[in-house]
Amino acid sequence: MSIKLNKIFLYLFLGLAFIWLFVPFSMALLWSLVDPSVSWSYPDIFPKKLSLQRWFDMWETTSLSTAMLNSYSLAPLAALVTIVLASPTAYAFAKIDFPGREVFKVLVLIPLVVPSFVIAIFFTSLLYSLHIYAKYPSILLGHVLLFMPYAVRILTVSFTQVNDDIVNAARDLGANPWAIFKVAYLPAIKPGILASLLIVFILSIEEFAVAFIVGSPDFTTIPTILYSFLGYNFIRSNAAVVSLVLVGPNVLLMLFLERLLQSANPQNVSGKG
Repeated sequence: MSIKLNKIFLYLFLGLAFIWLFVPFSMALLWSLVDPSVSWSYPDIFPKKLSLQRWFDMWETTSLSTAMLNSYSLAPLAALVTIVLASPTAYAFAKIDFPGREVFKVLVLIPLVVPSFVIAIFFTSLLYSLHIYAKYPSILLGHVLLFMPYAVRILTVSFTQVNDDIVNAARDLGANPWAIFKVAYLPAIKPGILASLLIVFILSIEEFAVAFIVGSPDFTTIPTILYSFLGYNFIRSNAAVVSLVLVGPNVLLMLFLERLLQSANPQNVSGKG
């Protein structure tokens, strides 16, 4: 009976996953391939004519190329800067026992519950009060502030996997700080570093509020172009093209992240589950 019930839940989950993922992606792909000369409307189930003209038009007549350059240069920089700034805090949370540590752990996560538009508005006001008007570094700093909690949380868990006995043994054998980090710390925290990099990278590419409020009107990213096609200038086919440009690489990165986390086993290094 339990085996049949498990199969029913499995099929139900697969059905929901199919509806939630495959159907929207299929619709977006079809809309992006609708030929501009032939409309797609009810009662047609599929477009009468398919072409790549929408993709060429978006590339040639909009700022999509500039937006992709901005998004895909901001994202890796934001990920790297976030990891560098989050690592000391994560190490302190994991390895240093100080008064109020649990309180500070909660405080670090508070930005996650504040709407991004609220943060973006007050962040922009702060920049203007400091007479900082450069768009690119301002948005980069905004992304780092927004996504720092993710990196701190992930790296804190990773640092707790470091075996202190290995650290002490390396120190007793006369290893220098870099050798201690390479032997004792890096194998345990490497999965967390890569996971943090990928998560911040994906979140930075998809972030809209800071890029829109700080960068408006002349600095564009992929999400700001997408929202323009979904808002006052609604063109479904163009929005489908931009959404695939935005979501496609992120899906591949998430699959890579899942594979990475499945293959990572901190217990081999730290002795901890």
